[in-house]
Amino acid sequence: MLAIDFPGSRRLIDTLDCAVRKECQTTITDALRLGLCRLMQSGEIELPECVYQAAADHYARRELYNSEELGYSVMAMTWGPGQGTLIHDHCGMWCVEGVWHGQIEVSPYELVEQKDDLFRFESRGTMIAGTGSAGSLIPPHEYHTIRNPSDDAIAVSLHIYRGPMNSCSVFRRVDGDWHARDQRQLALDRIDGKLPGA
Repeated sequence: MLAIDFPGSRRLIDTLDCAVRKECQTTITDALRLGLCRLMQSGEIELPECVYQAAADHYARRELYNSEELGYSVMAMTWGPGQGTLIHDHCGMWCVEGVWHGQIEVSPYELVEQKDDLFRFESRGTMIAGTGSAGSLIPPHEYHTIRNPSDDAIAVSLHIYRGPMNSCSVFRRVDGDWHARDQRQLALDRIDGKLPGA
């Protein structure tokens, strides 16, 4: 179901549908990543104006589409200057993330040890992804942070998830590389003044 129509939305959905119908998650995420990069670089899709509006106190999440037939969802995220996430997972779902506008700093982490309710992560470096680039996350390699490294400009990213992304685990640092896990329900922001589903 398309939450809001925008120029090129049918082309985007057709490209994503074709990729998600492939056989395995590696083939699916490769096809999504390549298809998304082509679409971003072609300029034939204009995301709705609302995705360029940042929220003052959090990064904004706007669901643009969810496929009733194939189960995947498409989320636009708007990152104000310096806004970002804690280390988090995707609840075991694959994801493809593309940078639509600006730059995004992505830092993957590896879970290397767990003791009771504490988790130890090791950084796997940090990369700056620019407009038109995309990457994928496939469990168990799903732990990462995302942030907008700019001091004065917004960034917009498009995320395609295997299913609805309504919650995730987030990890708070408690001691050195050790983190405690919290379960977080993920809210959606308004699309053109309307709450999702309204």
